[in-house]
Amino acid sequence: MIGIIDYRMGNLRSVQKALEKQGVQAAILRAPADAADCDKLILPGVGAFADGMHYLRELGWVDVIQKHLSGGGALLGVCLGMQLLFDSSMEDAVSPDEPTPGLGIVAGRVLRFNEDQGAGLPRLKVPHMGWNTVDFAPPDKHSDNPLVAGLANHCHCYFVHGYYCQPADPQVVAGWTDYGGRFCSMLWRNNLWATQFHPEKSQDVGLTMLANFARL
Repeated sequence: MIGIIDYRMGNLRSVQKALEKQGVQAAILRAPADAADCDKLILPGVGAFADGMHYLRELGWVDVIQKHLSGGGALLGVCLGMQLLFDSSMEDAVSPDEPTPGLGIVAGRVLRFNEDQGAGLPRLKVPHMGWNTVDFAPPDKHSDNPLVAGLANHCHCYFVHGYYCQPADPQVVAGWTDYGGRFCSMLWRNNLWATQFHPEKSQDVGLTMLANFARL
């Protein structure tokens, strides 16, 4: 069973509908106890980092997520759901020296795109919104990643975000995207996957990824 975590921050129904298009049943989990029968979890998310962490703590999801992963259950983070996996974010930070704490499941930080690209260059539009390409990484390993089975490299996916993830360990990077510089748009570590883009909005590419996740 796939469970979609409801922590008041995600477009849950669109993720559920995308799975249903692939013939996959998924339940929207309203409370942590509902996750007991799920071998796979999806952590979606739209909105601010601090709000996301607040609701995960308040609603009791933090321990559920950590125990699910430590017990070998598969988890897919999407957009804000990817960012929340990291140690900290500069979104809603008290100061540059006091970032907003995250789940700490993936070592690294979440940074804001810099509009100023330097002298003579146009300002970068933030948030990064629309279609962009994902280059699977590393080139000699991406074929082992079950989430992208059947997909060609340099595929197009749909993004909406003003912040990006910077993992401490480059080995967890499963995809790169360029927007004012290269950033991690997909990660994979053991039973944990995450995408900065929205698979549920990425047409056939994203639907294939969701179907692959369901088959893990």
